[in-house]
Amino acid sequence: MNQTFKHILFVMGVSGSGKSTIGKLLATALGYPFYDGDDYHPDHNIKKMAAGEPLNDEDRYDWLLALNELAKNHTSKGAVIACSALKESYRDLLQKGIDTKVHYIYLKGSFEEILERLQQRKDHFMPLELLQSQFEALSPPKNAIVVEIKEQPEKIVDTILIALDK
Repeated sequence: MNQTFKHILFVMGVSGSGKSTIGKLLATALGYPFYDGDDYHPDHNIKKMAAGEPLNDEDRYDWLLALNELAKNHTSKGAVIACSALKESYRDLLQKGIDTKVHYIYLKGSFEEILERLQQRKDHFMPLELLQSQFEALSPPKNAIVVEIKEQPEKIVDTILIALDK
């Protein structure tokens, strides 16, 4: 990727798609800082999800604005931000004011693949029951680097780096 211009890379997908794993590896490869969007959820969002209640657009609004502000603060040095970014309207908020510097990397997997991953997780606040609601809310991006989650993380990152370099 042309390193003269620093970009904001949103690694997106439903819970369990590998956003944090891929995001950290990608950030290391590019020399960018990594931020996990989950760390920016307000307490009431985390409590709601932990109780098995899906977040609605209103719940996500302030969270998305906080991630947009984080992204804006990193346009000069670049950043990789893991965020579900399920809907086009969410992505519009995430990139508001920085459109030309934003790239989305969509980690695509089937419900079954991701359910299997989530069943193996022990340390996350997202209950399995919310996975279906995330798939229902998901509007796959039109302009994104799309990678299948079936590959090993290092191969996924190599695929992303090649796509970013074009």
